Amino acid sequence: MLLAIDIGNTNITFGVFENERLRASWRLAPEVHHTADEYAVLLLNLLRHQGLDISDIEEIALCNVVPPLLPTFNELFQRYFHVSPLVVAPGIKTGVRIRMDNPREVGADRIVDAAAAHHLYGGSVIIVDLGTATTFDVVSKEGDYIGGAIAPGIVIAAEALFTQTAALPRVELTPPKQTIGSNTISAMQSGIVFGYAGLIEGIIIRIHKELGEKALVVATGGYAELMAKETTVIDKVNPDLTLIGLRLIFEMNKT
Repeated sequence: MLLAIDIGNTNITFGVFENERLRASWRLAPEVHHTADEYAVLLLNLLRHQGLDISDIEEIALCNVVPPLLPTFNELFQRYFHVSPLVVAPGIKTGVRIRMDNPREVGADRIVDAAAAHHLYGGSVIIVDLGTATTFDVVSKEGDYIGGAIAPGIVIAAEALFTQTAALPRVELTPPKQTIGSNTISAMQSGIVFGYAGLIEGIIIRIHKELGEKALVVATGGYAELMAKETTVIDKVNPDLTLIGLRLIFEMNKT
């Protein structure tokens, strides 16, 4: 079996593939101060909960946007799994041509998502990743990564209101019943949730105009389900997009 790991700023997502089937997946909050042993305890318990054992994991693939965590996970893999992981980095075959001014600037997770989206959906695709940042990645019908947009994530925006003002509270990120808030909390929820819906719609409209065609819009990330309900521009929600991309890239690089 293949263990796929996406190390992000908001979540570390684990997935176990049995051939092409995603058998189980989990999300953990990243903690740079955790040791390899601490992460091992968490991961091994999750595996056992699904009836899996450490000996079932024969291969590992990962992408990482939190550099301090890579040595920790490499130690974990060597000590407990005795497997050297495939790390998505320059020089790894991804099947994606990067049409950016500086290809090395593009995060590994964005390339992995592009590989998965092209494989799953074909044609032109816009990936909206709603995590720590809200990113828009544009993949051409040929499967090329041609660029995108980056905005602060919805949690960052909500936390900024709480930490940078004297009187505004921390609020739950749920949509209020109406846009016109009748109290501070519902007003903040309206501005954050509906405001981000408007941001997504506005960026998608501009991308479609520049492309000269309508591309399929796929949402992923921790807040994909929430925001997909508040806008009509999202065509599909796929929370496992990055894990699927890691499996595809691992298969490309098998020797």
